[in-house]
Amino acid sequence: MKISDISFDKLANMASSDTGLCFDIGSFVVRLRTNEKSFLKTFSLLYQDFRLAPDAFIDFHVDIGKPAGFRRWLRPQVIFSIDGRVLFEPFPLSHAMPLFEWGLNWCVARRAHQFLMLHSAVVEKRGKAIIFPAFPGSGKSTLSAAMALRGWRLLSDEFGLVSSQDGLLQPMPRPVPLKNESIDVIRNFSENAVIGPLFPKTRKGTVAHLRATNQSVEQIKQLAKPAFVIFPRYKLASDITVKELPKHYAFLKLATHAFNYEVMGQTGFELVRDIVNSCDCFNLTYSNLDEVISRLDELIV
Repeated sequence: MKISDISFDKLANMASSDTGLCFDIGSFVVRLRTNEKSFLKTFSLLYQDFRLAPDAFIDFHVDIGKPAGFRRWLRPQVIFSIDGRVLFEPFPLSHAMPLFEWGLNWCVARRAHQFLMLHSAVVEKRGKAIIFPAFPGSGKSTLSAAMALRGWRLLSDEFGLVSSQDGLLQPMPRPVPLKNESIDVIRNFSENAVIGPLFPKTRKGTVAHLRATNQSVEQIKQLAKPAFVIFPRYKLASDITVKELPKHYAFLKLATHAFNYEVMGQTGFELVRDIVNSCDCFNLTYSNLDEVISRLDELIV
């Protein structure tokens, strides 16, 4: 059963119960408990295609709620807790959705060491996955969002999760956080873009979340084989440049973008080595989304 298959009142009752709302995000199952209905409305819009998982093993026990004390009434705030522990400073109540998403990212980055975790977007088409490792501000989220709206399957805009068992990429197609100018870029890019409310004055500026396409969520259990490693960089008014990288240089760049390369030791080294050896590796500079997607489509013909 999908989240969209139940009424909002029932969803709110589930989320406020001791059992909580349990749902599958692909590689993990999350139990969410909250009484904050304004947050839950946004959550239900962005996560409507995800399936409930009431009987599954829970990876992350998350609570979204107000802190105790007078601040519940004066400038209300919201806190994110995992396994009963509050790990971050409170956010304004109106920013509960960004807090939930950033908190869930923290949970994955700190606990999912069964995977090599690459700081990258990942998309797939025709059985060929592209890993887009990039530092913040490089445009990887905007690029992967646009590609998903043009028929590519989104595995993630943030985490390339590589299985230590078989080297395959694990999907986790959660909402894509668009920032500042990227919000209008994607809104104008496709009439099919479903974007949640704006959250101004976050630590990253104004943020809004793009709902993952139904195709991406429906294939949430379909793993993907890496075919390309492409390091993207958005540059205003630039022409597209695609430059093939030597394998040794691609290895160093990809290892730099792994959250837990050192933690995994030899396994991390071998996974990065195998990805680089089996993939074509490029630097990519672009400015026009239509043009760059057309060029990337040509790679998988």
